[in-house]
Amino acid sequence: MTHTARRIGRSLALVLPVVLVLSGTLAVTMVPWADNTPSQILTASAEDVSVPAKPRAAQDVLREKLLSELRQGETPGDVLTHLQREVDRRPSLAEHCVGIARALGRAAVDAYGPTKAQSFARPVCDTSYATGVASMG
Repeated sequence: MTHTARRIGRSLALVLPVVLVLSGTLAVTMVPWADNTPSQILTASAEDVSVPAKPRAAQDVLREKLLSELRQGETPGDVLTHLQREVDRRPSLAEHCVGIARALGRAAVDAYGPTKAQSFARPVCDTSYATGVASMG
């Protein structure tokens, strides 16, 4: 009897940890608050990490920075001054100045309304800011 009991004990000692780990893993993945969509079940190793992320273009970074300043309470006049300084500092941004100024004009209309936004107009990038305001107003 002791030989049989010892044999059962050894078998349980080998199998029980595996069963506990598997049941615990399944229990965690099946909780109601876990999002069980296929995209969430994929692991990080399923992504192609060998491809480096594309660096963001300088004009996109500047546009987001200036729009963020505007959303955080900077006046459109101050933000236009920052735009002009960046274009003066990095002339390669000049070709994107028009698009950035228009985006700032549209965002200013959203924040201040067309009349107040127009009062901040400056000759930065010609009249692109005013064009952006006019397109929204």
